[in-house]
Amino acid sequence: MRIAVSVGSAASLSAAVLLVVLATAWLLARRSRVARRRAAAAAERARRQAEQQADRLRAELDRREERLAGELDRLRTREDELAERSAALARAAAEAGELLRRRAAELERTAGLSAAEARAELVREAESEARREAAVTVREIERAAREEGEQRARGILAGAIQRLAAEQTAETAVSVFRLPNEEMKGRVIGREGRNIRTFEAVTGVNLIIDDTPSVVQLSCFDPVRRETARLTLEQLVEDGRIHPLRIEHVHERSRAEVERRCVRAGEDALLAVRVGAMDPELVRTLGTLRYRASYGQNVLGHLVESAHLAGMMAAELGVDPEPVRRAALLHDIGKALTHEVEGSHAAIGADLARRFGESADVVHAIAAHHGEVEPRTVEAVLTQAADACSGARPGARKESLEAYVRRLERLEEIARAHDGVATVYAMQAGREVRVMVRPEVVDDLGAQVIAREVAKQVAEELTYPGQIRVTVVRESRATEVAR
Repeated sequence: MRIAVSVGSAASLSAAVLLVVLATAWLLARRSRVARRRAAAAAERARRQAEQQADRLRAELDRREERLAGELDRLRTREDELAERSAALARAAAEAGELLRRRAAELERTAGLSAAEARAELVREAESEARREAAVTVREIERAAREEGEQRARGILAGAIQRLAAEQTAETAVSVFRLPNEEMKGRVIGREGRNIRTFEAVTGVNLIIDDTPSVVQLSCFDPVRRETARLTLEQLVEDGRIHPLRIEHVHERSRAEVERRCVRAGEDALLAVRVGAMDPELVRTLGTLRYRASYGQNVLGHLVESAHLAGMMAAELGVDPEPVRRAALLHDIGKALTHEVEGSHAAIGADLARRFGESADVVHAIAAHHGEVEPRTVEAVLTQAADACSGARPGARKESLEAYVRRLERLEEIARAHDGVATVYAMQAGREVRVMVRPEVVDDLGAQVIAREVAKQVAEELTYPGQIRVTVVRESRATEVAR
């Protein structure tokens, strides 16, 4: 009985499972049918929408085609109208050309000239009239420009000169040195004149001692050499120890001091004219002009004055004044080297400025300030004008002093050109040339030959009052150190 019940329960359970499976399959099939119907409905809707869109596009294309057809018809009609007008214009042009030919023929018959001849005559008359009018206009413009330019130039120059109050000092070839007492003269001369001879040989400056109480004179055409000698003598007198070795030692210190003063003078000049930085060697060379004179005018003072004048004129003309002041400040720098380098001071100065990195406009202004090179820039023209204004001041130029200095420089050049010459000094206001030769190169006989040749060349080349004595000194020194 228990076995039968178990079998019946199993059969019921199987039937229930089968029913569940069948129910699940039916539900899945139903859902699949619903999904297919929905997909078909969506596809149908999409198809209908695509057909509607296509219908709309076809309708729009039809409308555009109709509009284009209408435009094409209108364009064809317009083309026909333009063709008719063009033909009418061509006919009118032909008629006008025929009328012009007839008129020209009639005019030629009446005037007795062909059209080409009449045209040429008309052109000649027009050209002649135009030339006359142009010439009158050009002369009027030139006259007005000249008057206005001259008036403005006078105003600029007058204003620049009036605004600058620079003092003029006449340089001489003699410096006066005051001694503390009359006894110092004897110490300066030394035993048997050895101190004064050594002083003159070392410094190259003539020391003049006369009857004037407590005063000696230093005579030399080279201002740098004369200033060095003055400082040497000043230190020797202050120290009181005056002998040949001391003179040489003090002279070396004085030369170094003059070098420092030259550098300071160059720096002061840069500050005075307000220009930018400059190569130190160029500043030192500029400072040496503090001790040089041109026609009696201090060269460094002349350069500073020219720079101020050029800067003022540049400001009046609306030009950048800094490069103009720079060019005017350096335009005579070549005078510091004329005794060492051959050539004009303008060419020497331009080469020096170029070598130390100055701009092309500054170099050109230096080279052109005396007209040796044609001025091409406003800096060059203003440098020329400032140089002329500064040199034209009353008392600024003295030809006699310049000729005297040139003669003394030439004296030294003649003697220095001989082989074996170590140092040359023009002394006694140019009445004596003292030549120091190297003893290892020139013997006693050679010294006599040099003296005779120098005297002969001086007599042939130079013009001078009185006579000039040529002294050749050949000195041998032996030096040992005791330890």
